[in-house]
Amino acid sequence: MSRGCVTAGAPTSTKRSMTTSPLSPADLLFGDFPAEYATTRRFLERYPDGKGDWRPHARSRQLAPLATHVADIVNRGTVVIENEGMEVGVRAPLAPLDSASDLLAYYDGSLARFKAALAGTNLDHLAQSWALRHGERIMMQHPRRVLLRLMMMSHLVHHRAQLGVYYRLLEVPVPGSYGPSADE
Repeated sequence: MSRGCVTAGAPTSTKRSMTTSPLSPADLLFGDFPAEYATTRRFLERYPDGKGDWRPHARSRQLAPLATHVADIVNRGTVVIENEGMEVGVRAPLAPLDSASDLLAYYDGSLARFKAALAGTNLDHLAQSWALRHGERIMMQHPRRVLLRLMMMSHLVHHRAQLGVYYRLLEVPVPGSYGPSADE
């Protein structure tokens, strides 16, 4: 790229002003999260009410449990921030939600709690180790900042993509994730 060329959306200068406030830990480490939240919301808005029992294959999860899981994943981020660790299988599974309005209400509430928890944390806290346990066995242990990516965001993106496949098979227009979809 030549010196004078500017890519769409790119800053015109790489120097930060001395008057610019420092980035928060959330902005520094997880600047992509707001776009992922918005994309997830678009997917939940398109949920086809009343189709919750549908599944593409006998070994696949039904639509309502999958969409409910997508709406719930940000809660894992809150758990990582607010707790010292987590025991696998202790939390009761959520009852499947089978309407866009119920999924959105649940997601919006969960997301508000996660955003508040993330805004209240600092780099030292995010650097502390956190463990997922099954009894005495440690299944996964990493700094909180890593687990927010693994247990929450990467997990969310994976299951949101599954939801997109279900939508395609049901003839529900699939929202774009990282640019327009074939339906947009």
